[in-house]
Amino acid sequence: MDTVILVLIEVLIVIGMSRLIGLAFIRIKQPLVIGEIVAGIMLGPSLFGWVAPNLAATLFPPETVPFLNILSQVGLIFFMFLIGLELDPKYLKGKINVAILTATMSVLVPFALATLLALLLYPLLYDGNVSFTAFALFLASATSITAFPVLARIITEKNLQATYLGTLALTSAAVNDLAVWCLLALGIAVAREGSIGRAWHTIIASLLYIGFMMTVGRSFLQRLAIYYRRTERLNQLLLALIYMGVVASALITELIGIHLIFGAFLLGTIMPKNAGLVREIAGKTEDFVLIFLLPVFFAFSGLRTQIGLVNRPELWLLCGLVLFVAIAGKYLGTYVAARFSGIEKREASALGWLMNTRGLTELIVLNIGLSLGVITPLLFTMLVIMALVTTFMTSPLLEWTYPKRLIGLDVVEKEVEPEASRDIATQDYGQIYRILVPVANPSTQKGLVQLAVAIALNYQQPTAVHPLSLIELSEDYAFESTPVEANRLIEERRQQLEELIDTLEPPSTRSYVHPIIRISSNVAQETAEIAELEPADLILVGWHRPAFSNNRLGGRVGQILTTAPVDVAVFIDKGKERLENLLVPYSANIHDDLALILALRLLINRDTCLLKILQVVSENRIKNEMSYELHKMMQQLPQSVRDRIDIQTIEASEPIQAVVKASEAVDLTIAGTSRAWGIERQTLGRYTDELAIQCRSSLLITRRYSQVTSHLASVLADANTHESALRG
Repeated sequence: MDTVILVLIEVLIVIGMSRLIGLAFIRIKQPLVIGEIVAGIMLGPSLFGWVAPNLAATLFPPETVPFLNILSQVGLIFFMFLIGLELDPKYLKGKINVAILTATMSVLVPFALATLLALLLYPLLYDGNVSFTAFALFLASATSITAFPVLARIITEKNLQATYLGTLALTSAAVNDLAVWCLLALGIAVAREGSIGRAWHTIIASLLYIGFMMTVGRSFLQRLAIYYRRTERLNQLLLALIYMGVVASALITELIGIHLIFGAFLLGTIMPKNAGLVREIAGKTEDFVLIFLLPVFFAFSGLRTQIGLVNRPELWLLCGLVLFVAIAGKYLGTYVAARFSGIEKREASALGWLMNTRGLTELIVLNIGLSLGVITPLLFTMLVIMALVTTFMTSPLLEWTYPKRLIGLDVVEKEVEPEASRDIATQDYGQIYRILVPVANPSTQKGLVQLAVAIALNYQQPTAVHPLSLIELSEDYAFESTPVEANRLIEERRQQLEELIDTLEPPSTRSYVHPIIRISSNVAQETAEIAELEPADLILVGWHRPAFSNNRLGGRVGQILTTAPVDVAVFIDKGKERLENLLVPYSANIHDDLALILALRLLINRDTCLLKILQVVSENRIKNEMSYELHKMMQQLPQSVRDRIDIQTIEASEPIQAVVKASEAVDLTIAGTSRAWGIERQTLGRYTDELAIQCRSSLLITRRYSQVTSHLASVLADANTHESALRG
């Protein structure tokens, strides 16, 4: 078969496999890139070559490997440029003193341990063809490095970017990686020249080139940034000049004697960090690099990874020792420095696990070492295992050490405005009545938030309405998932929500509305977790599709209904801005009870509200009676509230049509889900589905979580006291 055709078939297989395994790893809460690395290993001799050696030899023959290498090197050049582009100076502000100490210790301790390990490994793996200095420098680099891109994405995913821990981790990782890249460059120079004494001219040339780029190169790039600010677009000519600069810089560092990747990384680092320019460069570059070129690099690495080489107990013991040195050195160095800087034990431990992230950056170091012959295929395999294990363990260990309840989900303390904060502070925390309102589009969901305010606010009980905006990033490894870009998206969404809050009526209610904005990989799950952590009394969610088509309930609304551990209400907004006439069709189940309770709360909150409770019975059927709990609550209502309740019982052969007809004269119908709800999770039940389609007023569908929660008990006493005071 023609080599070009065979290479294209290989690329086709590699991209498909990378996406498939990468998405599977996302499902188990691991970074996409780790799944793609595993996919590359699976295509190599470790799995595919072991299970089907003849087919593997046919699909990945030796003559195609150089072509894969060329594609992977191009991918690495532009990926390292993206890493440098992402390395924003903002990461180096604020915590720099602590970060320098932490980063220094997170390099020195694993460096020292790796040097001791090198003394053990060098006689076992080498016969003098590689200098010990070069070997020790590479091993130290491999154990000392932190994968800044992967760590940044983990911080974004965990919503740590605005916390002390997150900013410290980013700053420490940035300083750490700059130090390790310098260490690696020295290792490459020594490996190529044979000793440090012979590498002095390479070191001097590298320093001169860095100085040139930091001055002349930066000045030229600033002119490009000025041109971009004037035109406000990145045209093809400008992008071509930048790409030419990336390749030229990579070639220069290769000719100097270090490696291609350093020139590309350096150019990305000195690029002006104009937010719009960086965003456009990343947007135009990363898709092709991340989807096409990097998977080829993973496959190329996978073809060189032979887990079968670790085939004896003593070799697995040696692999375990490498893993222990890498984890212990990084964790202990970081933890001790953090504790010395006054950081609490839990945060110091979490920082240690974050700095243990290696991933793709580690793989780049290892491939350079293997290409130069400094690392043997056996040690390469051991270090690849180490890279996967240390990255894989970061998320679960971080969650165990620093769970979400400590990360800043308690938004009441952080995001409540001062006036409302004082009001809430005077009350017992558990007595605050909270409504969580997932808002997907702030420009179209004013009615949803306005309804939440009407249900919550009665001036007799401390309340808080939280418009919840969870920003779901489309790709977990794209530029938009970096902490800086995530913060920009959060601030943009916060401004949109503030504009929404400023339109709420009356103006006095606005101080009780406090938005929560988070980055999320699973909106329904995150909503349920926040509702439990706050804790919320009710989740009020809008229906985002025009109707309940085919009686099916799917998407995020359905997931929230089935998973949230609190009461949930789904609002179908028919554009009725008034909230004066309410209708509750009552058929005596716990979901109808919640519908009636919310209606009564609205009645207490709004003096002008009228409520009609409609009980529809078929011929020769006894009407459904209210539960004892609800009946008792009704008796406790102030007389002024009871006077505005009209209970009607009608006989009809078609109950749904009777309710639909009654809805024509009201502003809001509140109905519980059908008795059958929950048997089949994709439906709300025939009754509720049909009502959602045919109802003439806006509709609120309620799902009660348990009989314990009460939306009325805490306000009944105050309401009665208030009425007694008026009579007195």
